[in-house]
Amino acid sequence: MTPYKYLKNIAVVAHVDHGKTTLVDGLLQQSGTYGDRDEITERVMDSGELEKERGITIKAKNCAIFWNDCKINLLDTPGHADFGGEVERSLMMVDGVFLLVDAAEGCLPQTRFVLSKAMQRGIKIGVVINKVDRPDARIDEVKGEIEDLLLELATFLDIGDFDLDIPFLYASGRDGWASKTQDEKTDNLTVLMDFMASDYFPVPKFDKEADLKLLVTNLSYSSYMGSLVIGRIQQGSMKKHQQATLIGKEKGKNFKVTSIQVYDKLGTAEVEQADAGEIVILAGVEGGQIGDSVTGGKEVEALERIEVEPPTVGVFVSVSTSPLSGQEGEYLTSRKLEEFLLDSCRHNVSLRFEATDDPKVYKLMGRGELQLAIVFEELRRSGYEFMLSRPEVLFGEEDGQKTEPFERLVLDIPSDATGAITEKLAKRKGLMDAMVPIGDTRTRMEFIIPSRGLIGYRSRFLTDTRGEGIMSSEYLGYKPYAGDLLARANGAIIADRAGKLTPYALFNLISLGKQFVEPGEKCYEGMVIGEYTKTNDTNVNAVREKHLSSMRTAGKDVNIVLPPIQPRNLDWALDWIDVDEWVEVTPASIRIRKKVLESNKRSVVRK
Repeated sequence: MTPYKYLKNIAVVAHVDHGKTTLVDGLLQQSGTYGDRDEITERVMDSGELEKERGITIKAKNCAIFWNDCKINLLDTPGHADFGGEVERSLMMVDGVFLLVDAAEGCLPQTRFVLSKAMQRGIKIGVVINKVDRPDARIDEVKGEIEDLLLELATFLDIGDFDLDIPFLYASGRDGWASKTQDEKTDNLTVLMDFMASDYFPVPKFDKEADLKLLVTNLSYSSYMGSLVIGRIQQGSMKKHQQATLIGKEKGKNFKVTSIQVYDKLGTAEVEQADAGEIVILAGVEGGQIGDSVTGGKEVEALERIEVEPPTVGVFVSVSTSPLSGQEGEYLTSRKLEEFLLDSCRHNVSLRFEATDDPKVYKLMGRGELQLAIVFEELRRSGYEFMLSRPEVLFGEEDGQKTEPFERLVLDIPSDATGAITEKLAKRKGLMDAMVPIGDTRTRMEFIIPSRGLIGYRSRFLTDTRGEGIMSSEYLGYKPYAGDLLARANGAIIADRAGKLTPYALFNLISLGKQFVEPGEKCYEGMVIGEYTKTNDTNVNAVREKHLSSMRTAGKDVNIVLPPIQPRNLDWALDWIDVDEWVEVTPASIRIRKKVLESNKRSVVRK
């Protein structure tokens, strides 16, 4: 491991798509992290399969860079609001935060969320205005927005002694340069790395002579060493092979520290001892959970557990009861399903798990649709077959009055789409709070809207803005119930018998609405094959074949051409379904079905 004199723990935070992971790539390359023969990978910190596919950071990750006798433990955090629990967890391990803000988009909801959490913990904040080379950059305006936001949060959080004299740097993460002034363009990120290693960000100030205390902020697993716990040493020091105590929610248990690792560039390095302030990976303890404490010596008092904002959306997860179950997946039982969901909650502090009265059905709760969809996509790719209900908000009660979670929705859209957006959100109980032009062709709109009004809205938003809109939201808390809301405007086209879908039958059903299936697929009674043009549902024969006859007339046979169908993925399915439907998920297929399959036991009239 490279020798160093000083240690800094710094998190890089930003709203989604503001260039955080790309900037970290530049820091890793220019700090000498890569050797001469190392292959340089783009967005190296987004190492997960789903992260690479979607182009977003899902889990916070650590790396270490060495600069001017200083080791900097750098945390790359997610930028999407649904993964806010990862950001809150990461802030427990750092003394400094680098806030990245897009020079054109400015402050968005996650910017506010991250700043408020950092200010509450008294963490030093530095600001980087990124993408200053964009043709639509509004550097001075964005700087003013950030200063106003800092002042507003300091007042709102009642932090009287907070230092608002926060330094600003200007950068282009894509081109790999940063400067102290907006008029100057450099050819490297030296200014940024010098600033991270400077006295502005404090070194951890903990008592190294006191008894050991460490707060577990992440979990991992090694096929060689077994279960691993990750956290920052809050006081004291830790030695390999020493005895320590893990204190959970109920009771503590003793264990022997078999290995201590610290972050070293993009990997880890094993050490014999680590002191207060260092982020370590420990082996030798089983059953650790995020929020537990590791202590040593005579004092066995636990540190304060990690508490994050509560979940707002829940989904029922069931063992598959489909007529086609067992044909494509490896794991079908409720026991295996429960194991996976419990393990997901252990690794993510913002997820909650509950059993239900039905032993085949569980409830998973999280911050938003995207967070839950990521968990279920990982579940699907692990070989499971299961079913999902429509995401539902978690209602509350205050003074005898029903309440529900609300969000501030911020939209950056083409100006000609404002009418369509306003109309759609009004039907979803959204109230416009602000509307400001951005340049000549774009407008920023803010709405206060119930969280359930946003379920299923993302795809319609992209359609209304022709894919050019940017949508983000901020959790505001619980407010009085806003009234009833129909989950989906149109009904479903439902197969009334089992068989293989035929081109002839599907062609004759085109006039009924948009179809989700292709000829040759298997179907069963109660399976949804499309969206009806009317409000209610309709049952159809989708396996009918053309009967041959001996009579032929020239021109009577027509060439069957079916319109293309949209890709069926989990995000789309969870957006589309209603409360009386399941999404049937297998490693190979995603289908939609009615909860009651028999057509004579359910009504086509939707409530």
